[in-house]
Amino acid sequence: MTTERYCELAERLDRYQKQLVPTIIIKDDNSPLISLKDSDFNLIFEPSVKKDYKYLAREAVYEKIGRISKILYNEEKKLIIRSVWRSFAHQKLLRIRREKNIKKEHPDISEEEISEIVSYFIASEEESMHSTGGAVDALIYDLKKDCVMDFGNNDGIHLELNKTCYPFYPDITPQVKKNRELLINLFENEGFVVDSKEYWHFDYGNAVWAIEKGKKYAKYGIIRK
Repeated sequence: MTTERYCELAERLDRYQKQLVPTIIIKDDNSPLISLKDSDFNLIFEPSVKKDYKYLAREAVYEKIGRISKILYNEEKKLIIRSVWRSFAHQKLLRIRREKNIKKEHPDISEEEISEIVSYFIASEEESMHSTGGAVDALIYDLKKDCVMDFGNNDGIHLELNKTCYPFYPDITPQVKKNRELLINLFENEGFVVDSKEYWHFDYGNAVWAIEKGKKYAKYGIIRK
């Protein structure tokens, strides 16, 4: 498959999911949010823009991350948790920060264009799956090499947001492909689905997960705090 064709299909899937999400029935199981910071899992936490971020996740997601972290640690690697549950205020903060960066880089583009660029990778507060507690953003740290693994568009934990973010983007090296497969397989083996445009984003229990798994309903809805 050509790179152009793959990107077209990934974008089509993303649009399809966004159209379906509002139609998904939510039967929230009301499972609690638990702080990964309070766990004894072997994790690395990416610094957050939100002060005092507690890295909260639904109970089942918390347990799944624990199992993933154990597998990686046995391979002399550590799971990097970039983000889990995010409040509306946190999501808005991310969008504002991204807007400022784009304005700085492209001072002549319109507000409408800026909003479109921001929304391409950072959803609105109401649309973000992170508000359900069922979404996880993650990378992997290689303890033997003492660095974040190469995923093709990252410099350490810093990510370049472009089409190379698409999980199975064809134009990447064999090693990058292998690294992405490791990350994706770890989460898919725990029942997560990988995001159509972000190889580091995984969903479980929420509306996107329900769509991809063919479930009749999602078990995690928005948690407002």
